[in-house]
Amino acid sequence: MEEKIEKVEEVETSEENVEKSTSEQQNKKNDRKPRQNKEKRQRQIRPKQQKLYEEEVISIGRVTKVTKGGRHFRFSAVVVVGNKKGKVGLGTGKANEVPDAIKKAVQAATKNVVEVSIVEDRTIPHEAIGVEGASKVMLKPAAKGTGVKAGGPVRSVLEMAGVKDILSKSLGSNTKINMAYATLNALKAQKTVEEVARLRGKKVEEIR
Repeated sequence: MEEKIEKVEEVETSEENVEKSTSEQQNKKNDRKPRQNKEKRQRQIRPKQQKLYEEEVISIGRVTKVTKGGRHFRFSAVVVVGNKKGKVGLGTGKANEVPDAIKKAVQAATKNVVEVSIVEDRTIPHEAIGVEGASKVMLKPAAKGTGVKAGGPVRSVLEMAGVKDILSKSLGSNTKINMAYATLNALKAQKTVEEVARLRGKKVEEIR
């Protein structure tokens, strides 16, 4: 009988402990300060950065290297960039993948951007011949509404520079990269009447 009584007492004490612990937890909950309604953090959407220059791929070349382990491919890209308002640049890039080669070429082209002279926001001031390697490109100013009479890399460079009316003719090799650089050289050689007058120390009326 004594053992039974002891067991009953133990059960009663355990129940008392449980009640105490539950009451303590409730008291703690009541003592807690109410949570302040924190304002939800709004995600800051970063505005997309507008590109300074538009870009156009002129050519992509593939070089195959045959080794003991197999074939390895590398790619080269020629890219022209410009704002179509008188600024244009050319660049080349090489990499194991095409996107990486184009990315490198764009970076090189943006570093090499030059400003060219454009008359009336549509054509070039005078005729010029650009030379690069065996390539020769002749550029001639044209009347309003003529359009860009050029093809291939010559057209790409002229359009990125912002030329709208022009005549052109390839007089040498048709290698794309050389034609592009020859066109750029012809555009660099352009000088307006005002620039020539300043160089000669004369007035514009005296030159005309």
